[in-house]
Amino acid sequence: MQKITPFLWFDNNAGAAVDYYTSIFKDSKVISSTPGPNGNVQTATFELNGQQFIALNGGPEFPFTEAVSFFVSVETQDEVDYYWARLTAGGGEESQCGWLKDKFGLSWQIVPTALGDMLGSPDREKAGRALQAMLKMRKLDIAALKAAYEGA
Repeated sequence: MQKITPFLWFDNNAGAAVDYYTSIFKDSKVISSTPGPNGNVQTATFELNGQQFIALNGGPEFPFTEAVSFFVSVETQDEVDYYWARLTAGGGEESQCGWLKDKFGLSWQIVPTALGDMLGSPDREKAGRALQAMLKMRKLDIAALKAAYEGA
């Protein structure tokens, strides 16, 4: 049983957000939902790749900020491209260094595992080149990161 569950406060579109996220992430599902007084979803429990979340229609008082983001670890450029395209679709915004905001204002980081390997390298010169390359990117490009790492 998961002991910590992210609880996401939406203005009035929790149901749409849950549908959106479960359509993007494989092995995802809606576990339960509770209708509100107007017939829209009031709360929903859902799962993305084994991670449970709860969504609430709580009103406009507390919008999302970049202070909290979800880190999506990927292996390939195809995965980077897939998540980047879907999470920025419909009004999402690109940011720096693999960060983006989706159309609901929630921040995500789409990060290839290769970047962590490069940044953690004992060769600090190579790691520094990879870091400098990453700092110039919006969507991360694995081939460009590896080229910078290798000094090409």
